[in-house]
Amino acid sequence: MKFMLMIYNRPGFLEEFSEAERTELFGDVDVLMRELTESGELIGGEALADPSNTKTVRVRDGVAAVTDGPFTEAKEHFAGYLLVECEGVERAVEIAASWPDAKRWAMEVRPVMSGSGTEM
Repeated sequence: MKFMLMIYNRPGFLEEFSEAERTELFGDVDVLMRELTESGELIGGEALADPSNTKTVRVRDGVAAVTDGPFTEAKEHFAGYLLVECEGVERAVEIAASWPDAKRWAMEVRPVMSGSGTEM
């Protein structure tokens, strides 16, 4: 099954870390990415730009309203994602739990549906 692992963290948190903390964080990420690549579970993933670059679009009565910023007021934001293919949700949760952001903020695990969307 394919799962999207959504990474949540807080804007600007890296500036609060010491150089050693940043090195450790990125080292942990590198190890996980290497392991997932070698196991064949990693399909892809990307970091997202700062939330200040976000546009939220809502269409009401056929008219698009575009606002700046994320759609919810929160201290945390959707920062990036991993797309993995693994045996089941238990493994996807295990991967998410090992991601550094899960220790400080949150990771969301969601099954990816096929084109028809009938499996869920």
